[in-house]
Amino acid sequence: MNNDFNKIIEDVIIQNFGYDNGKIIYGTAIIQYIIKKTKSANKGSKSRGSFANLYAIYVLIEDYINKGYTANNEYRTYEGAKFSTLYTRQRELPFGSKLQNHALNHRMNEEFKKFFPTLEIIPIIRDSENNRYWFNEQLLLVNIAGKTYNISSLIIEIINQYIKAKQNAMTSFLNKCEEMKNISNTNTDEVYYFIVSLLDKNVDARLFEIVSYSILKFYYNDIKIYWGYELDKLIEDNLILYKTGRTNANDGGIDFVMKPLGRFFQVTETIDFKKYFLDIDKVAKFPMTFVVKTDIDIKSLNIEIEKKAYEVYGIKPIVDTYLKSIEELINIPILLQRFEDTIRAGHLNNILDEIIIQSEVEFNV
Repeated sequence: MNNDFNKIIEDVIIQNFGYDNGKIIYGTAIIQYIIKKTKSANKGSKSRGSFANLYAIYVLIEDYINKGYTANNEYRTYEGAKFSTLYTRQRELPFGSKLQNHALNHRMNEEFKKFFPTLEIIPIIRDSENNRYWFNEQLLLVNIAGKTYNISSLIIEIINQYIKAKQNAMTSFLNKCEEMKNISNTNTDEVYYFIVSLLDKNVDARLFEIVSYSILKFYYNDIKIYWGYELDKLIEDNLILYKTGRTNANDGGIDFVMKPLGRFFQVTETIDFKKYFLDIDKVAKFPMTFVVKTDIDIKSLNIEIEKKAYEVYGIKPIVDTYLKSIEELINIPILLQRFEDTIRAGHLNNILDEIIIQSEVEFNV
């Protein structure tokens, strides 16, 4: 999407509340928070969406509206929305099918406090004992010149506009993929640079995982191994890489699995190495390859991982166990090199087809 999404937010506010009141509402904490969380609408399909925290807001305010609390001041007596109802609803929304409970339980509040450290109220109120939730009504009521305005419907409208923008951007991306497919036999350079652009550090994590998988699948496919239980009865096999499920899934730290070697792969955009150790623990220290969305060279990554391991554990035998569990690190430069290797092997069209297939599955097309 090429339009400035902030302008869309401004227009929606002015249409609902007029120019003068709109300026005040635009500056409120919850609207400013939403502005920060919808920045990716300005960057097209390849930028990361921020649906988890936005949908936590959305489903609670939607519940607030549906229960009729915009027309009265009885919300303080409301027993609260059930977690199961909110959780189901956020997963029904576009791009929400894999969302977990973290935003509702703490992440949205923690991020809001980071953005507004002097504001003493939090957006989501939770009764953890009874699993009931409320949205803080103080953030929905704006007093202007003695008159109170309820902006709950406005927030729903803005988030709906964001959903529409991201859906349009994703449709444009898939159309671009199809366009590349149509010219792949006549203009390989354009197709090459298109796929390279999908490995940028700012690309949506889901898309990075899809492109990484597509490249590595055909890179390993040309590698043969010979194995068997008897020396005179060896089996010749190509390495096959399988994607274990949807991206960013809660799958215990396994994104790809390779047969017949049984290698585990985890795709990550972080260089917070404590997370690597957590992923390794999830699979009982089974050796794992990390595909990292970074340009940092492998030697530097290994040095930093070892440094962090000593900071966290301090004991050499334990540190050595974790370091041995990192079978390989693959960064963006290595992915680009392997992409070029697969092109020389004639797999450019195969990689593009795989990106299209995986993207359609991931984005429910």
